[in-house]
Amino acid sequence: MLSSSFQLFDRIIRSKAACFSRPLASALVGITINGRGCLVEKGVSILEACEQEGVYVPHLCAHPAIEPVGICELCLVSVKGKDELVTSCTTKVENGMIIETQSKAIDRQIKENLRILRSKHPNECATCHVNGRCEFQDLLYRYDIREPAPERHANIDMSSPSLVRNMDKCIKCRRCVRICQEVQGMNIMGKAKKLSKKKIPLDSTECINCGQCATVCPVGAIVEKSHIHGVIHALRNKKDRILVAHISPIVKVAVSEEFDLPPGSISTGRVVSMLRMMGFDKVFDANFGARIAVLEQAHQLVERIRNGGPFPLFTSWCSAWVNMAEKVFPEIIPQLSTCRSLQSIMSSLIKTYYAQKLNRPKSDIVVVSIAPCTAKKDEAQRPQLRDDTDFVLTTREFGKLVRIANLEYASCKEESGFDPPLGLHHCETDVDLCSVGTLEASIRIAYEVITGKKLSRIEFREKHGMRDGIVDVGSMRLRIASVSGGAVVRQIVQAMIEGEVEYHVVDPMTCRDGCFGGGGEPKSLDRNIMSKRLAHASSQQLLANKCESVDLLYREFLGEPGGKKAKELLHTFFESRKKGKQENKKGKEGEKGKGKKKGKKDETNDAM
Repeated sequence: MLSSSFQLFDRIIRSKAACFSRPLASALVGITINGRGCLVEKGVSILEACEQEGVYVPHLCAHPAIEPVGICELCLVSVKGKDELVTSCTTKVENGMIIETQSKAIDRQIKENLRILRSKHPNECATCHVNGRCEFQDLLYRYDIREPAPERHANIDMSSPSLVRNMDKCIKCRRCVRICQEVQGMNIMGKAKKLSKKKIPLDSTECINCGQCATVCPVGAIVEKSHIHGVIHALRNKKDRILVAHISPIVKVAVSEEFDLPPGSISTGRVVSMLRMMGFDKVFDANFGARIAVLEQAHQLVERIRNGGPFPLFTSWCSAWVNMAEKVFPEIIPQLSTCRSLQSIMSSLIKTYYAQKLNRPKSDIVVVSIAPCTAKKDEAQRPQLRDDTDFVLTTREFGKLVRIANLEYASCKEESGFDPPLGLHHCETDVDLCSVGTLEASIRIAYEVITGKKLSRIEFREKHGMRDGIVDVGSMRLRIASVSGGAVVRQIVQAMIEGEVEYHVVDPMTCRDGCFGGGGEPKSLDRNIMSKRLAHASSQQLLANKCESVDLLYREFLGEPGGKKAKELLHTFFESRKKGKQENKKGKEGEKGKGKKKGKKDETNDAM
């Protein structure tokens, strides 16, 4: 069965997501760039070769996450033997190729193309969300383009809880279109022109709020819906309220990129120090929520194994995946784990358990979640969850907040760590939040509960970001899989619905490489940035079997995993938001989707 799964996966990669990988070059070729000879991999583009050799070539539409198409026509170079300039992002190197990146003709054409783009772009740099970090702004400065901007009337779509789209700023590079279609498999942005003309809001589409479009946008046409000003207002007007931040471990790895440092350069202690210097009263580690999520997920899995199903069990800690399930695959909602995400678990415990310890009402506590994900903003607005999280900051927003506060990370003292009681204190090891880490952690706990033995290492097969394996739990052979990337997730889930492949537990993550590639992470044109982030996190252990602070929480407040109070505070329900349906289907709080709790139905109109 696993072999057939990988055969299906290979077919998906070839037909739907060719940009996920490129075969390794089998040889080197010799080329000349600006008079200097060099050896580069056969099959790479001229643009990649120039980047490897440290030669600057301007570009806007090319991005490491998607296949190049040469739309912007800014990456122009001359190749000996060719009469016209060529786009370096779409032209492959050949042995003996002689390339020039600098000439009057090249400079003149690039400037002309930039002037055309500038003539259609609004002059809102001073207040733009990406001011100072805009690729287009940088190019205008580099090439000294000073033509006045046109008078524009703002065409801004604020309907989404996670994203803001301003089509007046769009430069037609099609990065958002391609990543939405090719990598995420959604094609929402491919219909942007239609949506804009018909004035259909983004929130009325199947958009899953993954934020990948915002990550690749070179300007400010698509950005996350900022909560920075709300957080600043709360910090400046605290009065008697208590401001609490909980921060994802993924953010701790990537936030250094916001200050032009390698991933992981800023220690956890300094991140905590920054937040306290801003005025936060308490700083909690969202890894604590990961531990709770793993325990609750393991409890659900144990019950399903003992009861013979229902299977498959889909994890629900990826908020964008939950959106995809509700909007695209509502028929699998009964198979969704009812366990809340890490963010929602942390916020719920802060507003209940921590508030109780302080003897304060939850209205006195302001909770700010700092996460690598734009879909977490949407999650925080869900009717059943909106009372728990007050603000959500992405990694990019957190970096911007640090700059607004005029904090220098080097001058921040090394704090001892996160605050109790919602922290991993007196634990044997740590939890790795890579997608397969939390999945493996829950499998290990379930295995030990059922067999009374510890599980040795799980052998995962990995290909193109998909991992799967088999674990024998008692008399049951459990097939498990972890999949990342929206297009691949869609294809695998569809194949499971149609009976082509079978898994018992599936951990879908809509962003490639899981949360490390989240839509709220720092923007980067570094082709190796993901491997650098993952390399920094790889030293973490997968699971702590014993953690005193977690044990204490269950003993004095929650009771047993999966118990009445745990279900009330740590679990939720889901419902169909598929367009054109008259009735919504719900995933309920019971293990088999048969709970009685009801939620407000989605009432948005069919847009597509």
